[in-house]
Amino acid sequence: MKISEILKYAEAKVVSGNTDFERDLDKAFSSDLMSDVLTLDEDNILLITGLSNLQLIRTAEMADIQAVLLARGKQATPDMVELANENGLILMETPYSIYKASGILYKNGLREVY
Repeated sequence: MKISEILKYAEAKVVSGNTDFERDLDKAFSSDLMSDVLTLDEDNILLITGLSNLQLIRTAEMADIQAVLLARGKQATPDMVELANENGLILMETPYSIYKASGILYKNGLREVY
């Protein structure tokens, strides 16, 4: 699914990272447990989470995640935006819950990691 489609379906906005909205992501994973995120062995995925802290950005970097969607109206701090930009991470924000955002994106074709 293209970043532009994720933005449309999740009514999200980009707050950092690459502005290539035609970039495709293959799958999504939803979690607030960064230990679960670190177990992923997938490429080109979207992480949907309600966490909004620097550890999220560091975990995404370690797990080779290309894009993160902050759910529940959470907003990235300036430090998060700076670190995401340094790591080339696309960071987006949606007002939707994790459940709703995941469901909408799945319904529109974004597959699950497992």
